[in-house]
Amino acid sequence: MKTLSLILIVLIAFSCSGIRILNSESNQGFKLSNYKTYNFYKLQVSGDTTANFTANAELLKKEIEKQLMLKGLLLSNVEPGLRINIGIVVQEKIQTRETSLQDAPRYIGQRNYSWKSEEIEVGRYKEGTVTVHLVDPTNNTLMWKGAVEGALPSNKSKLPSTIKKGMEKLFSQLI
Repeated sequence: MKTLSLILIVLIAFSCSGIRILNSESNQGFKLSNYKTYNFYKLQVSGDTTANFTANAELLKKEIEKQLMLKGLLLSNVEPGLRINIGIVVQEKIQTRETSLQDAPRYIGQRNYSWKSEEIEVGRYKEGTVTVHLVDPTNNTLMWKGAVEGALPSNKSKLPSTIKKGMEKLFSQLI
């Protein structure tokens, strides 16, 4: 019984990552096994974050390549069977908590004050959302789409492992 409890605790701990699948949807009749090759659409970037975005997008492309290779597809520059479109959104989020009656100030003396519950900022973080579209270039049809989101690590050296976890989770939905 103790062993079963320990196994359940370990499984729950490893399954509780901050990465969430937002959606995963296939076109009717889509089978990945019908395709042998793929390539990426050209990324279009503008604005003041171009250099940082391009470096992180390359990490993302490398992980997508690994996931597709594991599923039997090969990267091809000549008439690929699938085209991959990547969308990336990064937003700064504010983490808050609501004050409660227990947080109310203790006051002795004149009773001429009021107190109300409010949201208090406790931290800021960045959340990233990645969408992946698999497109059949012969008729320009969306065959599969998936989206994943999660908090980005503040330590940049941990970003590759976060991307890896996110893409593994997303591509586990692709059959």
